[in-house]
Amino acid sequence: MAKQPMLKFVSVERDMPEKRAAEARREDFHEIYAEYAAQKAAEQASRCSQCGVPYCQSHCPLHNNIPDWLHMTATGRLKEAYELSQSTNTFPEICGRICPQDRLCEGNCVIEQSGHGTVTIGAVEKYITDTAWDNGWVEPITPSAARDESVAIIGSGPGGLAAADVLVRAGVKVTVYDRHDRAGGLMTYGIPGFKLEKDIVMRRVKLLEDAGVEFVLNCNVGEDLSFQDIRAKHDAVLLATGVYKGRDLSGPGAGGKGIVPALDYLTCSNKLSFGDTVPEFESGELNAEGKEVVVIGGGDTAMDCVRTAIRQGAKSVKCLYRRDRANMPGSQRETQNAEEEGVEFVWLTAPKGFVGDPVTDVMVQKMRLGAPDATGRRSPEVIEGADYTENADLVIKALGFEPEDLPTLWGEKDLVVTRWGTVKAAFETHQTDLDGVWAVGDIVRGASLVVWAIRDGREAGANILEHLSLAARIAAE
Repeated sequence: MAKQPMLKFVSVERDMPEKRAAEARREDFHEIYAEYAAQKAAEQASRCSQCGVPYCQSHCPLHNNIPDWLHMTATGRLKEAYELSQSTNTFPEICGRICPQDRLCEGNCVIEQSGHGTVTIGAVEKYITDTAWDNGWVEPITPSAARDESVAIIGSGPGGLAAADVLVRAGVKVTVYDRHDRAGGLMTYGIPGFKLEKDIVMRRVKLLEDAGVEFVLNCNVGEDLSFQDIRAKHDAVLLATGVYKGRDLSGPGAGGKGIVPALDYLTCSNKLSFGDTVPEFESGELNAEGKEVVVIGGGDTAMDCVRTAIRQGAKSVKCLYRRDRANMPGSQRETQNAEEEGVEFVWLTAPKGFVGDPVTDVMVQKMRLGAPDATGRRSPEVIEGADYTENADLVIKALGFEPEDLPTLWGEKDLVVTRWGTVKAAFETHQTDLDGVWAVGDIVRGASLVVWAIRDGREAGANILEHLSLAARIAAE
């Protein structure tokens, strides 16, 4: 009788890929996790219990067929595993690296609930696709019979690129407009290399370029090219601009020099990784070297900032967050990595004001958790009389992001937005109230995850194809 290849969670312990020592990884921006060897990947995949109701799959925004590609990995069918993974996910090697698996697939793994430790789904997903690239299994995109229709995509982040992939495979002419000098959006300029090395993103962009997708870069819609001109030029338009407007600080001295937005800081660091010359880094404005750095915020962007500052050679790095560890929005895994690398977390604190211009100190007020707010999270309350001061000559604001006012920026008053400023779009089709205009990702959801943007982009791409095909049939009648 054939040996059972799966359900080995009772005899095989959970084992993540080896993580580089903190002392070594502080010195560079390379990814911190090594790759699985083939035997180790198969061993870890074999721990899957092959549930009748796979909660890992149902809690994945893309509904990836995780149990099946784990079984294929465990039995040495890696090419099939890649093909199955790629069928539901445009960028599986990116999701394998940056998805918060502890909150999604792995966080809902059944064997985790039984105390055996979750299957290392993200690490196996990364291994499958990296192996596919290494072995030439990632084939060029070959569009089907060319179509006459053209689609404009504004924004080249994960949502825009996922939609471009769907559309170009169907033979549609796709033009992507982006404000930056490289495609990829936050995957390129917002996420540090130690989480996602940039060649991983660039090779996906090249795959799309080779398939015929045209990228119009350094293009600020509303300035360099009007939204109305883009609509007139194309048969459909997809908005995938993301949310780039950082929330601001209040209090005395909040506008002083040395207090910088998180995205400016991370973009500068990522440009350096491409070999670019960045004047703001050369001047020291966005350079943490030798400085006492304070990062304000508790999300994944804050984690990216504190770990970047460590690598730039900061004298000290502290993260102020108004709630405690259990109530922070960022990944617990990232928090642990940051602590290992020398970041100090100062829980239950918030800035009250700032001293100096350039900044020299942060006035800090201590907090406690009170009654739950409307979302169920306990609201932070100020502890009167417990203020103190933290030294700082670089303060990074990582308080989250808000949408830009697109109707005003683009002179398009009929583009309907919600009370939060996000674009209003239908949940399933992603169509807006403007004829022939769709919207996906963070500009609809608010600041969210890459995996949700990928899902939106894939769905919108499919719906745009349906719309174009229907229009073509009507025109032919």
